[in-house]
Amino acid sequence: MSTQIFVNLPCHDLPRSKAFFEAIGYQNNPQFTDDKAACMVVNDSIHVMLLTREFFGTFVSKPVADTRAVVGAINCMSLDSREAVDAIHDKAVKAGAKSAGDAQDHGFMYSRAFEDLDGHHWEFVHMSGMPDAAA
Repeated sequence: MSTQIFVNLPCHDLPRSKAFFEAIGYQNNPQFTDDKAACMVVNDSIHVMLLTREFFGTFVSKPVADTRAVVGAINCMSLDSREAVDAIHDKAVKAGAKSAGDAQDHGFMYSRAFEDLDGHHWEFVHMSGMPDAAA
């Protein structure tokens, strides 16, 4: 079995956050969804677990950050093309996300970023070729 990742995020309004992630193309897994959490499937290896802030707090001993005011992490995923990067960014903004700056084009890497409804920072990249690290 390959390694899977479950990105767990606290949410202020679980139904609204679930609808947002459905709007950008992720599928809900009802087996792991209830009134405290929603499992959004990105692909077979990546899942976004949306948790109410109260439920999220039961898993940690520190205060839960309000990511509308502070950045706690950058969630970055690669996509197959620049067009796919633009498409998910545009879907996110249409669904209520806030664009997090201009597109970045570094030749070998193209990226766009947004903040979701709870302020979590997402970046999507297309890598067309990595520079040679040995050079």
